[in-house]
Amino acid sequence: MRGARPLSGAVAEVRLDDGRSVMVKRAGDPGSARAEAAGLRWLAEAGAVPVPYVHGHEARWLVTDLVAQGRPTARAARRFGQRLAALHAAGAPAFGAPPPGGPVDAYIGLAPMRNVPGTDWPHWYAEHRVLPYLRAAVDRGTIRPTETAVVERVCERLPELAGPAEPPARLHGDLWSGNVLWGADGEVWLIDPAAHGGHRETDLAMLHLFGCPHLRDILDGYRHTTPLADGWADRIALHQLFPLLVHAVLFGRGYAEQALTAARSALA
Repeated sequence: MRGARPLSGAVAEVRLDDGRSVMVKRAGDPGSARAEAAGLRWLAEAGAVPVPYVHGHEARWLVTDLVAQGRPTARAARRFGQRLAALHAAGAPAFGAPPPGGPVDAYIGLAPMRNVPGTDWPHWYAEHRVLPYLRAAVDRGTIRPTETAVVERVCERLPELAGPAEPPARLHGDLWSGNVLWGADGEVWLIDPAAHGGHRETDLAMLHLFGCPHLRDILDGYRHTTPLADGWADRIALHQLFPLLVHAVLFGRGYAEQALTAARSALA
């Protein structure tokens, strides 16, 4: 090794003796390194959206290729939308299915996330994505017990709110704009997945949550490859409920209020 350059508190660029550079990431928990490695490999197997190659992982460390960053363009965005549709179409064995070799007890960001397979998306989404984080937010005092009814009502009505039934998609799982890397090669790369089998609208709702460059072009590329079900835009709030509750658990009351707003919007 010739040297290391910190990129963030947990990530460093490491220069190898042969001149190559790799990214070395320190994981907060051994399970998160294993989950991320398995997720990257599973996404790569689809041959759709580029992801960094995994050189290996050990205990609390993950080593991948380092992707040189470029700038967002409309052309790259449209191509990314097409490839994201292909990634989702690669499918998964079940809703909640972990990547091959990935742990059941995985992570989304810094929050624990269990990948427990289910056959019915509405019931699986309520049981394994919404309600656990609602309970955790209440336990932390971020959501008041008197405020839970609106989220619980969403869960009760999920079979009618979920839209047409769809097969399990191969999800990135944490597709906010910070995990969409615009490469110097003109391609869009995916990093830091919380990969699992899920509903494809969840990834698209995450792209909307915090904004993403050229989002309209991404959606155009996606829909020209695989049409979305009628009413998908009306279900964005429903799919955002999960990540907003995760953020409420991790970061506090502001996100709790957004989650409650999303729940009310989903019911409307």
